Amino acid sequence: MNEKFFDLKKEKQDRMINASLKVFAINGYKHASTDDIVSEASISKGLLFHYFGSKLGLYSFLYDYSVRFMKLELTTGVPSSVKDYFEIRKLMEFAKMQILKNYPYMQQFLDRCATENVSEALMAIEKQRSVIQDVYAVLKNQADRSLFTDSISFDKLDAMMDYTISGLMNAHFRDDSFHPEMLYEETTSYLQMMKTISYRK
Repeated sequence: MNEKFFDLKKEKQDRMINASLKVFAINGYKHASTDDIVSEASISKGLLFHYFGSKLGLYSFLYDYSVRFMKLELTTGVPSSVKDYFEIRKLMEFAKMQILKNYPYMQQFLDRCATENVSEALMAIEKQRSVIQDVYAVLKNQADRSLFTDSISFDKLDAMMDYTISGLMNAHFRDDSFHPEMLYEETTSYLQMMKTISYRK
């Protein structure tokens, strides 16, 4: 982590982080432009390079910051005592909603990183690439699978919910009036619907 960067005022930190997350999330590493980032953040290019050295340095910092932030919010937001799969997923989405209020493009950035194919970018984030997926796996594995009907495949249901939640997020981001609360509300309605047909009566 770049300690000098954290000496800046929080508002300026977040402005630079959010501008960078947005440009990398939309364009990917190869096509992300530092000119676009400094324009979005309303800072000089000199300031950006002073703290991060290069586009790769900024990308690496962003990924590390995002992983740490996301991991902390998820692990503190879902108590280990919760065994209802759908409640676990709701709490995970609530934690992500809180993150999106501060960093609207963080989830999109991490999703884009998961499909990154530029070798220097991949090497920069290699050690951290599995962290969030590992956190998801631990949280989901808390679920009591005996609650499900015999006809339900847990792995297929979980994959279906992943696809649904990802699709909802992408759909909401295409709307210029994106609100994390609205995304969370719609996501939980799908989770509740699936719960009513997945559990034993």
